[in-house]
Amino acid sequence: MVEFFGKKLLFDPFITPNEMAKDIDVESIKPDYILISHAHEDHTADVLRIARQSGAKVIAIWEIYAWLCSKGYNHVHPMNTGGFATFDFGTVQMINAVHSSSFGDGFYGGNPVGFVVTSPDKSQCFYYSGDTALTLDMQLIPMRHKLDFAVLPIGSNFTMDAQDAAIAAEWIKTKKVVGVHFDTFEFIKINHKQAKEIFAEKGIDLVIPEIGKSYSFN
Repeated sequence: MVEFFGKKLLFDPFITPNEMAKDIDVESIKPDYILISHAHEDHTADVLRIARQSGAKVIAIWEIYAWLCSKGYNHVHPMNTGGFATFDFGTVQMINAVHSSSFGDGFYGGNPVGFVVTSPDKSQCFYYSGDTALTLDMQLIPMRHKLDFAVLPIGSNFTMDAQDAAIAAEWIKTKKVVGVHFDTFEFIKINHKQAKEIFAEKGIDLVIPEIGKSYSFN
């Protein structure tokens, strides 16, 4: 969750099935918005529960919008790749991601995406990539956006590894990265020290967040 210009933005909630998050009280999570990058369970497991208990507006690609509506939740803003939408916390652009996307019930999840979020006065901006491989499309991002930080997967196997994520950070022109999509499953367990060193060699700060901890980026 990112607190941004007075609003709480929750990304891809995967909490109740996640053994690593067993001490997190899901009922206490009250976001203003929930942004969903793609339909896989490890990104959508708690979206309906948290949306219903908080009344949060969900921002997602059209097909995920349709799935949420089919479940009776209509407080959703649909988007699609490349589009911009403005909210009370700022502007969101939906960015291409290279991955896959489907719900466990067989419902088509549309294309996977990421998000660039920009404050109303354009003073702050960050990129949440979602699950993605390294893609040349990332080089387009700094043509429109000046990023303060980026949230990138570093776990490999299903997404970029730390080495590709460090290249991505260079392409998007940011010096601060929050690593995600690591350690949750056996397939994506990583060496934290080694990952940090890969980024440090490029002069980039990699933050490997701990569950339940808060971090501030100014």
